[in-house]
Amino acid sequence: MPGPDPARERDGLCDDALRAGPRAPTLCEGWAVRDLLVHLAVRDGRPDVLAGEVLRRAVPALGAHADRLQGRWREEPFEALVQRVRSGPPAVSPARWRPVAGLVNGVEFFVHREDVRRAQEGWRPRELAREESQGLWGAVRLAGRAAYRRSPVGVVLVTPDGPRSVVRGGPVSVSLRGEPQELLLHASGRRTRALVEVDGAPHAVRAFTDAFPGTPAAPG
Repeated sequence: MPGPDPARERDGLCDDALRAGPRAPTLCEGWAVRDLLVHLAVRDGRPDVLAGEVLRRAVPALGAHADRLQGRWREEPFEALVQRVRSGPPAVSPARWRPVAGLVNGVEFFVHREDVRRAQEGWRPRELAREESQGLWGAVRLAGRAAYRRSPVGVVLVTPDGPRSVVRGGPVSVSLRGEPQELLLHASGRRTRALVEVDGAPHAVRAFTDAFPGTPAAPG
């Protein structure tokens, strides 16, 4: 089942970025909107720069090359940088093929669009079509297993429509409840802006929220 349309999320992110402006904050710590767009432009079509980021200690020249290119993109007019991201990967990239784009970009651009939107004052959650929300469930389970592997208690992800997944076993567990997109944002580290609730025995909830600050406990 497909998740959010990557082309629509890319366009929406670019529109939101233009409205917010280059210096507006994002939910990515230390990154303004311009920094996030540079990251996405690099991810789209510059594997040499990605390699430089990873290998800068082992190959300083490659790291310096990555810094030079990203520095140029940070200095170019903001509208040009937005258009660079909006135009997508190079024509020869497999990510131009819609099935591949859905696999590699659907979740990425959904999350980063929310990084821009939810960092601004007065943000409101946007509704996804039912099939798009449900299409994120596989990504939610994968992200949850990684995000909560060191949780002091078990973690069960629960959606309003009923699907649930144990992503961390344990003798005592909490339920993390929310729409798939909200659970994904929580597992991706956007805890203070994710619309989820954690429920369970009081000591288990306390242990979980201490380990993952910003998570609201269920009322009552």
